[in-house]
Amino acid sequence: MAILEEISEMVQKGKAKDVVALVNKALDEGFAAQEILDKGLLKGMGELGVRFKNNEVFVPEVLIAARALNQGSAVLKAKLVEEGAKTIGTVVLATVAGDLHDIGKNLVRMMMEGVGLTVIDLGVDVPDDKIVEAVKEHSPDIVALSALLTTTMDQQSSVIKALQTAGLRDKVKVMVGGAPVTQSFCDTIGADGYTPDASTAAEMAKSLALAN
Repeated sequence: MAILEEISEMVQKGKAKDVVALVNKALDEGFAAQEILDKGLLKGMGELGVRFKNNEVFVPEVLIAARALNQGSAVLKAKLVEEGAKTIGTVVLATVAGDLHDIGKNLVRMMMEGVGLTVIDLGVDVPDDKIVEAVKEHSPDIVALSALLTTTMDQQSSVIKALQTAGLRDKVKVMVGGAPVTQSFCDTIGADGYTPDASTAAEMAKSLALAN
């Protein structure tokens, strides 16, 4: 088990080359890909997420750790398919139409992937119909919407209405977030969840996915 702890530590330090080498070593030693993912890579990202939430590390450290996580995950990808590994759920993530901010959205994606969710990231300035099409295509558990401007907050409500019109609203949970967004706004537009930061967004998304 020591090697899995070492993988976790190297992810948190953002040492991508070391992570890749250790993942390959763990595979050679007979560890299952799912175990390496859960107890090494994701554990490391999860622990970093807690430290980020507590303001012990900051955005640059998270970005570097996420790169290490992604490189380690790439090594495992084929093995995970062989093992029939399943994620805990799927999230369609987007910054809403009219809004070009992506740093917050990207942090949310990394944190969600760090707790074991598959994230379909549609990018920024995403129109309602593209989000609806993504829900039809991927059948996600959650739609997560980011808005960083007061002028684009109402687009989150517009997406919910579009999902209702398409007959999809009851099939997904909708999470909203972004600097101007509040719990009161979330309640007003009929979303299922709001959190103030990326780490708690990942925790809520995991809970919602497991509840499905």
